Amino acid sequence: MKIQHFKDTDTVYIQITNNEVVETKELNEDTLLDLDKSGALVAVTIEHASEKPILLPNIAFEELPVQQAA
Repeated sequence: MKIQHFKDTDTVYIQITNNEVVETKELNEDTLLDLDKSGALVAVTIEHASEKPILLPNIAFEELPVQQAA
């Protein structure tokens, strides 16, 4: 599992598997579910993440420097 926070858009992307996304469903106006060809969950996108209650109380985001292309 990989969790990324994009500070500039306040978006959290939670990648569960590396399967190819074939469909994206809107759960609500701020939550998108990416599904693979069998309908299994691949990833979740949460917009306005800092405004949402955290379900897991011990999550902390670490800011990482942006790597410049060579």
